[in-house]
Amino acid sequence: MMRTSIFLTCSIALAVAPVFAQDAYPTRSIRMVVAYPPGGGTDIVGRMVAQKLSEVFAHTVVVDNRGGATGNIGTEMVARAAPDGHTLLMGNVAPNAINVSLFAKIPYDPVNDFEPVSLVALTPNILLVHPALPVKTVKEFIALAKAKPGTLNYSSAGIGSSSHLAPELLAMMTGIDIVHVPYKGGGPGLVDLLSGQMQFMMTTTPAAMPHVKTGKVRALGVTSAKRSQSLPDLTSIAEAGVKGYEVSTWYGVLAPAKTSKAIVTKLHGEIVRLIAVPDTRDKLLVQGFEPVGSTPDEFAAYIKSEIAKWAKVIKTAKIKAE
Repeated sequence: MMRTSIFLTCSIALAVAPVFAQDAYPTRSIRMVVAYPPGGGTDIVGRMVAQKLSEVFAHTVVVDNRGGATGNIGTEMVARAAPDGHTLLMGNVAPNAINVSLFAKIPYDPVNDFEPVSLVALTPNILLVHPALPVKTVKEFIALAKAKPGTLNYSSAGIGSSSHLAPELLAMMTGIDIVHVPYKGGGPGLVDLLSGQMQFMMTTTPAAMPHVKTGKVRALGVTSAKRSQSLPDLTSIAEAGVKGYEVSTWYGVLAPAKTSKAIVTKLHGEIVRLIAVPDTRDKLLVQGFEPVGSTPDEFAAYIKSEIAKWAKVIKTAKIKAE
């Protein structure tokens, strides 16, 4: 009887230990690293998540902007941080899926150095053309590009950005011949589209919408697989005939590898809960973000699929970071 009691006591202690660890977390303020300067999409989503987590945790979640090297610097910081849940990453598609193929070498492994927690939001790009271009649909755009190969120039936020790779994927899937003109940021590239120096661009929804509403550019379609919740009247490129085409800039929370399952589970639960709150969803939608929630396993699988997809595009288009 004594041995049985001791065994049961130990079993119960072992069973509830992870719960105690989960309940105790966090024990101090949490640092949410954003691997970009303030003001961009990753920063906007990161600050929203940080604010909401601060409201439910006993400790503040502070955003730490660590930009540089297309997101590699801040991302490496989190990869090297202690796996105790007090340093998190608001990751996105570039450092967590694209850069591993874009650069000859990066200082972290996007799969093995992180514990995915949850996907938070997506934002599709929008295919924009200057009003002078005689096309009003995706099909007309592709037909014009095929009729005049090498004559349509598009601007991007830089080599390896979503505004660069989204048109390259379209070219790969449709056989069109287009000319890439990289800029140092999406803003300057958009300015030259507005002036007519560029014929088209695929930029993020938040950046595009103010100019679409004023009629300074024409929106032909969104790059998400289905129509955007914030732009229900605008067809998706896949719906317009390019089956399987999908590009989204995505944002999600990751922790350093070997962070305990109890901590990941607690973070995941709170993040999914806050995404479901109408106030949070409305704030994301108004700014052009699509609210998303996922399990850690779903997020991990999604990252792997994104790495494979962009590796193929980068290899086919022979893209290299400068």
